[in-house]
Amino acid sequence: MRRFTLLTIAMFVFSVLGVQLRAQEATLADRIAALPQVKDVQELESTQFAEKYLVIFEQPIDHENPDMGTFTQRVYVCAVHPDSATVVVTEGYGAQYAASPRYRDEISALFNTNNIVVEHRYFLESTPYPGKSPEEVNWDYMNAPNAAADLHEVVTALKNVFDGKWISTGISKGGQTTMLYRAYYPEDVDFSVPYVGPLCRGAYDGRHEPFIAEYVGTPADREAVRNFQIELLLRKDRLMPMYDSLCKAREYEFRAPVDEIYDYSVLEFSFAFWQWGYPVSEIPGKDASDREVFDYMMKVSSPDYFVKWSVTSPFFVQAAQELGYYGYDMKPFKKYRKYFSIKNTDNYLTRLMLPQNREFPFSDYLYNKISAFLLATDARMLFIYGQFDPWSAVMPADPHKDNIKFFIQPGGSHRARIATFDEATQKEIKSILSQWLYE
Repeated sequence: MRRFTLLTIAMFVFSVLGVQLRAQEATLADRIAALPQVKDVQELESTQFAEKYLVIFEQPIDHENPDMGTFTQRVYVCAVHPDSATVVVTEGYGAQYAASPRYRDEISALFNTNNIVVEHRYFLESTPYPGKSPEEVNWDYMNAPNAAADLHEVVTALKNVFDGKWISTGISKGGQTTMLYRAYYPEDVDFSVPYVGPLCRGAYDGRHEPFIAEYVGTPADREAVRNFQIELLLRKDRLMPMYDSLCKAREYEFRAPVDEIYDYSVLEFSFAFWQWGYPVSEIPGKDASDREVFDYMMKVSSPDYFVKWSVTSPFFVQAAQELGYYGYDMKPFKKYRKYFSIKNTDNYLTRLMLPQNREFPFSDYLYNKISAFLLATDARMLFIYGQFDPWSAVMPADPHKDNIKFFIQPGGSHRARIATFDEATQKEIKSILSQWLYE
């Protein structure tokens, strides 16, 4: 009896050890593939990470109503080590760029962390309605609560694989997504770093236009930009053939006549110029040829922005309903109204950018939710903006709390990053993030 007991114990011990050894031998890909929500794992090349995978997650179309069915969402998982910290990029658009072998997020590179990128629902291959036209798509589930829940599901699942601290970050619309994700699930990550993320309070917020007219650059800089826009109007008859020819050659389709799209390109010029931080010194002068003027217009304010539909257009649906957007101010061009084909820009977002078979009424619930969250939360967040980026006109209000830091790059644009600040400010930012990461 005693011999049988010892034999049984020995067999049990070896069995447990075998299970432990097999668990240790399981690869990272195996561990990810074993997660219930994961439908596929594909190995990718990387020059930046020890391992990299495209992971296909299954998500509910509506997290509040699972009976609506599911869709698949692309998640890029870039691994240094399972015990390292993990940066999750809350992408606001498609994430195909993350497939590049050279891809790495700025914070991941600074602190040598794992790096996860979650493609936003309704973009590229992460749409519940693949192959359908914008008018056929059900847009009811393209909203902040579902986008935040997508991220929560991905992060919660991958915490079974990665054991270190978690950081959320995103750029532009991705920065908005970083904010809303933290507001809905404040305990999911240890700290957040939104870059150049706007927080609008209306479909046409109203703060961007005076920001461009009265604040960006110097008075001389603003005048130079406005004078170039006037030159585009004065030369409209001469530039329109080039404009129309380019649109036809590239097979652009619009929801308005092409001469009206030209007008919108002129109005968009100042916003795009300051958003991307072009140097005033390169603006063509009045003595420039029509070709030089046209080419510069195309460099800054191409008509492709106003096409009927593109891979980034789902953003406009969300902007119209909950994220908000900007308008155009025609008052500075009052003397030149005869050159315009449009009478006003009222409701241009709906008329030019959105599916035409339904209404998309705006609700300020998200603006109120995030604003209230930032005032009340003890969550750690570090915000980065460019001083002259028009989207900085609608940055969240700084609550002046120890757990929330704002850094605004002097003269900076929508390209503002940690690396674009001066050396002393970079050191300060890195010190804060390092303290949050390693304490």
